[in-house]
Amino acid sequence: MEEVKKEKKRFFQGNVVSDRMDKTILVEYKRIFKHSHTSKTMRMVKKYKVHDEHGQAKVGDVVEFYEGRPVSKTKYMYLSRVVS
Repeated sequence: MEEVKKEKKRFFQGNVVSDRMDKTILVEYKRIFKHSHTSKTMRMVKKYKVHDEHGQAKVGDVVEFYEGRPVSKTKYMYLSRVVS
């Protein structure tokens, strides 16, 4: 009997910046962390293309998304839910 590996999905939360593409939204994810050498508080912003199958998210919404298998060359995140 084969043992099936269960992968934990990494969930992120961010703001929708653009919804002009078909079935895709552009989400801005902000991250705050402490630098290992200098101990400074660092702010990092990254934009992800998120697959939105039903087009439910609009610009300005806060959404929750997760990492999955690639849909295209640059899109590998999926929309989980619209928070607000």
